[in-house]
Amino acid sequence: MNQPININENALEQAAIELFESLGYSAMDCMQEWAGDTSSLNRQSMRDVVLTDKLESALRQLNPQANDTAITSAIDEITRDRTVLNPVTANKEVHQLVKDGVRVQIRQADGSMRGENLKVIDWDNPGNNDFFLASQFWIAGDLGKKRPDLLGFVNGLPLLFIELKAAHNDIKDAYDNNLTDYKTTIPQIFWYNSVIILSNGSESRMGTISSKWEHFAEWPKIDSEKEPRTLSLPTIIRGSCEPSRFLDLVENFTLYVGLRGAPVKLVAKNHQYLGVNNAVQALQSINENDGRLGVFWHTQGSGKSFSMIFFSQKVLRKLPGNWSFVIITDRQELDGQIYDNFTDAGVVTEDYTQADSAVHLRQLLSEDHRLVFSLIHKFRTEPGQQHPVLSERSDIIVITDEAHRSQYDTLANNMRTALPNASFLAFTGTPLIIGAERTKEVFGDYISVYDFKESIADKATVPLYYENRIPELQLTNDDLNEDMANLLEDAELDDEEERKVEHQFSR
Repeated sequence: MNQPININENALEQAAIELFESLGYSAMDCMQEWAGDTSSLNRQSMRDVVLTDKLESALRQLNPQANDTAITSAIDEITRDRTVLNPVTANKEVHQLVKDGVRVQIRQADGSMRGENLKVIDWDNPGNNDFFLASQFWIAGDLGKKRPDLLGFVNGLPLLFIELKAAHNDIKDAYDNNLTDYKTTIPQIFWYNSVIILSNGSESRMGTISSKWEHFAEWPKIDSEKEPRTLSLPTIIRGSCEPSRFLDLVENFTLYVGLRGAPVKLVAKNHQYLGVNNAVQALQSINENDGRLGVFWHTQGSGKSFSMIFFSQKVLRKLPGNWSFVIITDRQELDGQIYDNFTDAGVVTEDYTQADSAVHLRQLLSEDHRLVFSLIHKFRTEPGQQHPVLSERSDIIVITDEAHRSQYDTLANNMRTALPNASFLAFTGTPLIIGAERTKEVFGDYISVYDFKESIADKATVPLYYENRIPELQLTNDDLNEDMANLLEDAELDDEEERKVEHQFSR
């Protein structure tokens, strides 16, 4: 199954099942699951979408300290009816239970009760979980019955939904004519869903319960950004459904944004997943790279701020340490945009960590905050003054946006004086052409590249065409030099500031 598949839907399904089995999933054709009122998977009704036998077994294995009452309580909380909730709100609620555990009360030996989170999935050891693939799994809803092509279960929870079409069909039909119908007819399956895959064998896309068609994204690479692009079903299965990768996506690359209204669910795109994991790997080699974590070049519109969120949240969850992140930009609108994105995703848990002055920034950095947002200009000092050291912690990560624009002058030096043991990660939406070597000296080499060519191939950017034309310019003010000199004199700029202004206007 290493080549694109050009076969009918049934053959495509069987080939996919074989691939899942090779990745460690057990599989079952559920067409004949029901014999009268009896299910071979021990479902009580076709309305049930959680395999409670598998869920109970996993809860007991992962939580040996829990008694029967606690296990039953956890199952009841996971499987309770969420019909009255907005579908994405229901999905978010279940995702939180799966990710962080189910809170239950466990009676102690002395008779007292103690609250504890029961683990639903072992995120660190994929082999400790049950991965099961069901084909032709009948589900009943108020409006009838449906039979999705493939459902992937982890510890009895249907986290993966796959709809297949024959090779001659447009996979958009799987969205328009199948997925949309399923969400109306059997909504309960999507309370638990983490990832949706649509494919016709040679073209495949991934999205979430709230994704519109244009936001279903291709997954063209498996292990490395340097691989050739392949849109086949085997590539997306190997790249996103292999057990360790699938758990990584669910745990660390899923966000809910839009906290002021109904949330929207996001899952990382392929370039974000590969790039962020490269950055996490660089952080794990922090002693070898002297805190230069590298340059993360993803073209404009590729979701850099969400990549920053994925990176910071994975580091906090997976790497030991009391990590803090300082997000630095050089423009007011960028600072506000990134802060709003972090806040909208629910990862800002403290008030007033967006520096509103140089004094406020110094206060924030001398304290212990998880996230701090600031313009680089707030590292300013009075002429002749040395910037003070604000923190000598080595577990501070400075994330700079558009680093090449403003990271080599006095302000940048002040920032490094303030945080002498911090590590630095640069994000940029443009290639490092001017000043590339200086940028690499400060931040290290590229650790992830998602350029215009890749973005165009993903249809995230329209092709750009350049027409070489020389505009006709003429000077209409014969006294421009004298006028400029008068303006500079009136502005009372120092020598360095005058040189900068003259340099800009000379262009």
